Amino acid sequence: MLSLARALMIQPKLLLLDEPSLGLSPNGSRRCFEKIIEIKKSGLPCLIVEQKAAMVLEYSDYGYVLEMGNNRYEGRGQDLLNNPDVRQLYLGG
Repeated sequence: MLSLARALMIQPKLLLLDEPSLGLSPNGSRRCFEKIIEIKKSGLPCLIVEQKAAMVLEYSDYGYVLEMGNNRYEGRGQDLLNNPDVRQLYLGG
């Protein structure tokens, strides 16, 4: 939360987040993403790199799924979340 607050203090035009849930408890991750959703709703674009893909894709306007550094899938967040190949290969079925 402190990192998010520090980043927002400079009033960025784009917020870049690298693994914002890393090291957080499940409750902490949920609260962190609630804040990110609030930030997104305020109109500030966010670019997020995250291992918890299902959580991020649920709220993403657009997403990329990488495999070995290459773009394997891309599209609207909900479309990727509902894609059977993406679900099977990357989201645990």
